[in-house]
Order: sequence, then C-alpha cells, then structure tokens
Amino acid sequence: MYKFRQWSVTNSRRLEAVYRKFEPLLIRLHPLFKLLGYGRLEKPVRIVEKAVKGLMFDCQMCGKCALSSTGMSCPMNCPKSIRNGPCGGVRMDGHCEVIPQMRCVWVEAWRGSQQMRDNQAIQQVQIPVNNLLKGSSSWLRVVRHEYAAHEGERIQ
Repeated sequence: MYKFRQWSVTNSRRLEAVYRKFEPLLIRLHPLFKLLGYGRLEKPVRIVEKAVKGLMFDCQMCGKCALSSTGMSCPMNCPKSIRNGPCGGVRMDGHCEVIPQMRCVWVEAWRGSQQMRDNQAIQQVQIPVNNLLKGSSSWLRVVRHEYAAHEGERIQ
C-alpha cells in the first residue's frame, strides 16, 4: 500500500486531471442517484470507493476526503491523525517520528500539491473529521453538495 501511496503523490497532477473529468460525470448522475435513493446506493458505492481509494491512497474512509487539497496524500494516514499540516516531530529527513520508516504524510502532501494545478489548495484549513461520517462515501456526498450548489437544490 505504501508504494501505491507514494506513486499517487508522485502522479498527483495526472490523478487531479482524472478527478476533474470524473467529478462532473458523477454530478450529472445525480438525478439517477436521487431516483434510486442515496441511502440505497451508499453501500455499493462505498465498497467501490473503498477499494479504489484504499489501493491508490491507503484511504481511511473518513467521509470528508481531502485528497484534492493535499497532493493526493491522505492526511488520515498520519499516525497522529493530524489534518492540517505536519506536527513538530517531523524528522530532518522528512520521515515521521512515530513510524520512522514512513515519510511524513504532510511532507508528501506538500510535494504532491506543488505539482497540481491548484497548488494553493493545501493552504486551506481542513475542518475536523466528523466521526459520524467515518466509513461513508465521500463521492456521494460530493455529488449531492455540488449538484445542490449548482442547481440550488436543498440537501436533506
């Protein structure tokens, strides 16, 4: 998993381009998702999302994905679960103080973010994870929120 995670950060710009094509497609599917019922879709979409994001990013399924802001490095892989930048224990070589053989998630996030089109997104403060969302699909949440933002639909 760690090798895939490093590959994803190294290829963050390409993955960003893929996501920019994928997100509008998902948003266009909102009427179908709404017809079928978001509650009914949650489990199958969550399974696919966990498989894809788990393999590529070692995703922890926090329910509030920040990959597009953190250079394709999942901040939830930080052993201290730090969501906004590195702790004071990053070693001089950029490795984690808790898991010395692992590069700091935030050092990797900075590296990946600098390759992305929106390389300033890493400076946005990430809100704390809502533990009620843990294990749920952030893809479906993005679709509902983006569709509502563009169409003025009220989210339930």
